[in-house]
Amino acid sequence: MKEKERHPSATSIMKRPKKRLMVLSGRAHPELAQEVAAELGTELVPTSAYNFANGEIYVRFEESVRGADVFVVQSHTAPINEAIMEHLLMIDAAKRASAKRITVVMPFYGYARQDKKHRGREPISARLMADMFLVAGADRLICVDLHTDQIQGFFDGPVDHLMAIPILSGYVADKYGHEDLAVVSPDAGRIKVAEQWSKRLGGAPLAFVHKTRDINRPNETVANRVVGDVEGRVCVLVDDMIDTGGTIAKAADAIMEAGAKDVVIAATHPILSGPAVERLQACRAREIIVTNTLPIPPENEFEGLTTLSIAPLISAAVKEVFLDGSVTSLFGERS
Repeated sequence: MKEKERHPSATSIMKRPKKRLMVLSGRAHPELAQEVAAELGTELVPTSAYNFANGEIYVRFEESVRGADVFVVQSHTAPINEAIMEHLLMIDAAKRASAKRITVVMPFYGYARQDKKHRGREPISARLMADMFLVAGADRLICVDLHTDQIQGFFDGPVDHLMAIPILSGYVADKYGHEDLAVVSPDAGRIKVAEQWSKRLGGAPLAFVHKTRDINRPNETVANRVVGDVEGRVCVLVDDMIDTGGTIAKAADAIMEAGAKDVVIAATHPILSGPAVERLQACRAREIIVTNTLPIPPENEFEGLTTLSIAPLISAAVKEVFLDGSVTSLFGERS
């Protein structure tokens, strides 16, 4: 006697639901989030967000995110603590609304410079940030040019560390590739990043600025001398961020005094706090190239400042994560 054919129970559901990608944005930098969504061929989820009279923040998504693969985009710009808190609340809202997976997209990671203790009785704020996002409900982080690579290990989950070098170096190569170039690091600690730039600019020679920093006076350094041959060359001065502009402006002037033909500054994150604009305009750099990981208000824009969009890179990473592909493949030789 033949064994009866087995059929699925009438009470079970065998159909697998389709994956849904949803992009959510806070109020810190909605223009970038809109660019990312457009690159992905979708739109931002309508969101209500406002502050109560006492400063507390309220957020609510106007569409269901149940079962969706959500990407919560927020740059930690000034006022930075408000931007971070809003980001955390959006993640909590998505978790409580039964999102299937929550990926936090932070083009600029707040508190990244506080990644270790310089003296006793100090916090490691970058680690605390990672813990807060994990507790809020984040399953994965996507970041751009972290201040130090070790921050990837602070988050107990997958971290995709994107690099803006392909975008920045591509622009520099197209515009200045015919010149005799040199790549200059603003300090010895970022020489590995400068080496990656050198590879992308045809093996341009390396140099770095020897500087000293007073741990009691944040954002202030003294550029002592340039180590390396920069004479007669167009020097590409590379860094991850420009905050008050003091370090990078002093480094540019030191490079010119060492005999460079010209200086081009390339940095990923344009924080541009306080006197940054005045310092950059006054320094001897020909051009300052940044990305739009942070919003630049109209009053901070000036002649010689070039802003490149980071949205194609972020959207490509989001697509790879959504499709369970390889984010590493976006960077070619990076392993």
